[in-house]
Amino acid sequence: MAATMQMNKQATRQAAQQGRVAPFKATGVVRKVAQLPSSTFSGVTVPQRQFAVSGARSVSRAVQQVFAVKDGATLEGRKLRVAVIGGGPSGACAAETLAKGGVETYLIERKLDNCKPCGGAIPLCMVEEFDLPLEIIDRRVTKMKMISPSNREVDVGKTLSETEWIGMCRREVFDDYLRNRAQKLGANIVNGLFMRSEQQSADGPFTIHYNSYEDGSKMGKPATVEVDMIIGADGANSRIAKEIDAGEYDYAIAFQERIRIPDDKMKYYENLAEMYVGDDVSPDFYGWVFPKYDHVAVGTGTVVNKTAIKQYQQATRDRSKVKTEGGKIIRVEAHPIPEHPRPRRCKGRVALVGDAAGYVTKCSGEGIYFAAKSGRMAAEAIVEGSANGTKMCGEEAIRNYLDKWDRKYWATYKVLDILQKVFYRSNPAREAFVELCEDSYVQKMTFDSYLYKTVVPGNPLDDVKLLVRTVSSILRSNALRSANSKSVNVSFGSKANEERVMAA
Repeated sequence: MAATMQMNKQATRQAAQQGRVAPFKATGVVRKVAQLPSSTFSGVTVPQRQFAVSGARSVSRAVQQVFAVKDGATLEGRKLRVAVIGGGPSGACAAETLAKGGVETYLIERKLDNCKPCGGAIPLCMVEEFDLPLEIIDRRVTKMKMISPSNREVDVGKTLSETEWIGMCRREVFDDYLRNRAQKLGANIVNGLFMRSEQQSADGPFTIHYNSYEDGSKMGKPATVEVDMIIGADGANSRIAKEIDAGEYDYAIAFQERIRIPDDKMKYYENLAEMYVGDDVSPDFYGWVFPKYDHVAVGTGTVVNKTAIKQYQQATRDRSKVKTEGGKIIRVEAHPIPEHPRPRRCKGRVALVGDAAGYVTKCSGEGIYFAAKSGRMAAEAIVEGSANGTKMCGEEAIRNYLDKWDRKYWATYKVLDILQKVFYRSNPAREAFVELCEDSYVQKMTFDSYLYKTVVPGNPLDDVKLLVRTVSSILRSNALRSANSKSVNVSFGSKANEERVMAA
């Protein structure tokens, strides 16, 4: 035994002199070091921890050789390994694209039955682009009502063709489908809660620490998996974002109730969605009633007054109570929603996508499409940069994804940011906004941009006319604001509703 230890020490010293592994004091059997060029790899030696992931055997060795692999180096005997943290649309689409592209993929998600408080609206282009089956879409909305602070109703959707609609889905169904598709393509779906990651050197692998719930345990068992890159798709409260010091950002609180209403009232919402604006339902956003398979989702959100979110929800229910009365609350949900992209969206071999990156649009609050698209784009950049998982890649590939994203969607985010600042700042401005929604040109521009995810160039003459109407509408709304206006001194909702919501 002593002779064996001496031989191992001598082999290690020789390897260290050749730049293949750092010298260390061995306390057990050392795995043979491969003859690898020092220009490609710089070796480090770390103690081996217990390793366990779904579908893999546990491994335990006294010492393991871990090589820091430079970007662009060919990977011998294995594929690039990527951990996707979070199993929503962004994480699931990233995992699907990675697995399809030949990358060894681990998607870690704690809540595989997650029901995020989300309106669940998806644009028409997403159905074809992401090859979504129609059976996971509950409703095809062809009509919308915009309802002003004074309860003026404007029907929206008259410019839609017979083949155009907005999809309404339940997130628990939608997300599950995307995850299952990723798994069928080869992604490892791990029911686990991400805790932290470690990296010994800038070019070295990451050790992902998580609590595994694979055996149905409620407490979770500590486990680890070693990967080369990380995609943070873990939402507005992203732990990955905190680890890379992605910067602080403001966020909205979304509150939603699932309400099962009588069949005759459900018939009213068969292909109709409602949006309410006003200081009562939200000081900076809107309230919604969106149809699902056998119920409606009633909700609201706010950034500027999060502590009053339940009061805003009460007002949304009061504004819609004639159409939803007799309903039964079957689920109550609340969740943070990012307000703007994070200051930093990548660091080294770590990328952020979806809500973790802050990809939710202002004014509309849309996030599903942009989450899925960012996950796919980040994964495509990694697949391309790694030559289908055969080479190491890192920040350069991630930067390519970010550059493409910004070029494609910066204008969309900027336009919607401006619209929110103009029209959501006061009730008179909201009245003007709803009035403008009655205009056919506004509807066409809005729906074309939403359904097909592009900033549609308008007719210059019509754009000038629209600008004049916008300014005059805002001025008129301010001038006509009076004491008898329903938008003045609004209440948050009935006490009965307040008690019901607080109890829930």
